[in-house]
Amino acid sequence: MNAPPELDTRHLLVRLPNWLGDTVMALPALRALRAGLPECQITLVGPWAPLLFDQGLADRFVAYPRGWRKRLGAVRDLRRLRAETALLLPNSIESVLAAWLWGARWIIGYAADGRRGLLSHPLPQPQPRRHQVDEYLGLLRPFGLEPAPDRPRWIFQRGTTEERVEALLSSSAARSGLRVGIHLGAAFGPSKLWPPDRLAALARELGRRGLVPVLLGAPSDTSIANAVVAEAGGELISLVGKDAPELLPCLLARLDILVGMDTGVAHLAAAVGIPVVALFGPTDPALTAPRGPDTSVIWKPPPCAPCFLPECPIEHPCMRSIGVEEVLQAVESRLGGVSSGLGAPPRPRLGQDIP
Repeated sequence: MNAPPELDTRHLLVRLPNWLGDTVMALPALRALRAGLPECQITLVGPWAPLLFDQGLADRFVAYPRGWRKRLGAVRDLRRLRAETALLLPNSIESVLAAWLWGARWIIGYAADGRRGLLSHPLPQPQPRRHQVDEYLGLLRPFGLEPAPDRPRWIFQRGTTEERVEALLSSSAARSGLRVGIHLGAAFGPSKLWPPDRLAALARELGRRGLVPVLLGAPSDTSIANAVVAEAGGELISLVGKDAPELLPCLLARLDILVGMDTGVAHLAAAVGIPVVALFGPTDPALTAPRGPDTSVIWKPPPCAPCFLPECPIEHPCMRSIGVEEVLQAVESRLGGVSSGLGAPPRPRLGQDIP
C-alpha cells in the first residue's frame, strides 16, 4: 500500500520506546514498516536502537541518551538528517516535543498525555486498551499499512557475540545439563520482583531435579544474586553483571527456558524462541505478556492489581502469592516433563530466524 500523499516518506524517524521490553514488542510494527515502505530511509532512535542493528529493520540506528540534558545535545545531529516525518511509539509529551526539535513536519502518534494538538496525525488510543504489540501495529495506519497481528521474532546473525557467550558460559564450573535462566531484576521498580527467598528456593529445587539454574541480571542486581547463591547452595551459574546488552539475544538462545518477571529480558527470550515462564504482579498480562511460541504466565492478582505502581505500598501480595511449586510445575511443563526423562526442545540455533 502507498502512504497517503500528504506524508513525506522519503526519510522517516521512528522514536523507539525507552524500555527493552517495549522495544521488543515493537518488532512486528518495525518489520511491517520496513516491508511496507521499502524505498523509505528509516532511522530508529531510542536507547535500545543499537541492539536492533542486525535485524534488517532500518538504515540508521541512533542510540538516544537518557536525561533531558543529553537529549537536547542530540538535537543538532538529528536535525541534520532532515527527516520530514516522525513516528512516535512512546505516548509521552517528551517524544513529540523532541520530534518538533528534530525538524519533523509530520508527526504520528497516539493522542495521549495531552499532546493531541502537537501531532499532525493524532490517533485515538484503543479503548479498551489492547496488547502493546497490537497498539504499535495500529500506529501504521496513516502510512496505509494494516499488518496482520504477529509476535516479536528475533533473527540471529553469526558473529563474535556467539564466541563471547560460549566463553561466558564455559567459565562456570557448574555441571552440564538443561539450563534454566532465572532473571532477577526489573528496571520498572521493586513491585515487579519475586522475593529473594522464593528465587533461592526455586534455584535449589531446580538443582535437585538435575537442572542447571543460570542467574541473570544487571550489576544493580548483584546483592539479590549474592543472597540467592548463599541460600540456594549447590551448583548454579551466576552471570549477573557479567553480560552486556549486545550479548543478551545469543545468551538467551543458549538457555532451555527462562523464568522472569514482567521485564524486557522475558520479552526478548520469547522473541528468541525459548520457553518463558513469566511472573506477573502489578501489571496486566493482557497488555504486556511476552508473546512467544511457548510462554506461560502466572498471575494471581489480589483486588488491588493491576496497580501499575513501581513500589508496593502494602505487603506485595501479588508477587508473594506466587508459590515455588507452581513455578516448578510450569517449568517442567514447558520443558516437556524433562524431570521425568521426556527431554526438552532444542535450543535455537544462531544464523536462522526463529519461526
